[in-house]
Amino acid sequence: MIDLTLPEPIAAYFSADKRDGETVARCFTKQAIVKDEGQTHSGPTAIKAWKTETSAKYSYTSEPYAVEQKDGEYIITSRLTGNFPGSPVDLRFVFRLERGKIAFLEITP
Repeated sequence: MIDLTLPEPIAAYFSADKRDGETVARCFTKQAIVKDEGQTHSGPTAIKAWKTETSAKYSYTSEPYAVEQKDGEYIITSRLTGNFPGSPVDLRFVFRLERGKIAFLEITP
């Protein structure tokens, strides 16, 4: 495991990702937007549903290994390994933070 220093809300997200949709949703602002697999999820209820559905569909581990800060965004590269097509895969997580929470997250290959 690589020791990365992640901003607290992002570290909380990756920690919550190992648990459940409810815990993940708490990492976001009330108006937050998540973009993943061509879909957009807005607000805590939709984010919780997205995470719960993804966790039910796939079993995986996520190991962040690179952090970059650019134009007010944090770009985290993480290796996902699990029971999904193409595993393992490196994904880019682009975060925008607002008042100690995640306001925007886009996940791309």
